[in-house]
Amino acid sequence: MPVLTTPSVQLYYEVHGDGPNLLFVSGLGGGTWSWYGQIPYFSRHYRTIVFDNQGAGRSSMPSGPYSMKDFAQDTLALLDHLGIDRCFMVGLSMGGMIAQQTALNAPERFDALVLGCTHPGGLLKIPPSSQVLARFTNNQGLSQEEIVTKNLPFFFSPEALAQHKEAVETYKSVQIHAPWQPQEAFFSQLAAIQDFDATHGLPHLRVPTLVVTGTEDVLVPGANAHLLAKLLPHAILVELEGAGHAIHAECRDTLNAVIHDFLTDPVRASRKSPRRRRISCSRPQ
Repeated sequence: MPVLTTPSVQLYYEVHGDGPNLLFVSGLGGGTWSWYGQIPYFSRHYRTIVFDNQGAGRSSMPSGPYSMKDFAQDTLALLDHLGIDRCFMVGLSMGGMIAQQTALNAPERFDALVLGCTHPGGLLKIPPSSQVLARFTNNQGLSQEEIVTKNLPFFFSPEALAQHKEAVETYKSVQIHAPWQPQEAFFSQLAAIQDFDATHGLPHLRVPTLVVTGTEDVLVPGANAHLLAKLLPHAILVELEGAGHAIHAECRDTLNAVIHDFLTDPVRASRKSPRRRRISCSRPQ
């Protein structure tokens, strides 16, 4: 089992395929398993690296709260461990926040970023409704299957839940069989999200960046993507029409193609017009 041991944590990771280095960073409670829809596609073109953040999966779970700087330190330590000087980095949700902090800490190590369904933190971020946040974080007494089922409306659009049940059930099965995350680790990761603020640094980040959001995202409202695209000097924005928060699952094929197209020539992509596009979400059947 590949594990990186640092003075503070042990990080479980996986490497798939060969080619340019491409690092995926998972969101709250997620890990290597989150990328079941990406690894088979991207490992044909890239050396694809996935890992479990501290507090999730098979990585260690030190007492919290955690911070984005902790996660960024772990991410850079993994790149050092693998001998990677430069790479592409994709982060979704909390993973997008980790990606922002990591790139701010070491911008020279990234050829391009993809930030999906995420926000820049601070006072400018647009939070979910209080009702959504309260229900999403209230897992008291629930089994893993009950938590996953409860959260499906926060991750998928109403259309996907009603008409694309196979994709939803695949996601549900993967999440149910993922390693259990204790509630103290969940709230330690959540604390990092609540304290995160990259708004002052992003205007100085010159890395070509693709920002992606679903127009029906209730956990991280799409207005945050517009804010990111405005703050970042070399960003383009893609909105996935009708998609919820879990764009990597609901819009798997569309998202994979959009990311791959961007990474083929991120400098050219970040300079061409229009800087904002809205495209249809092609959902797995």
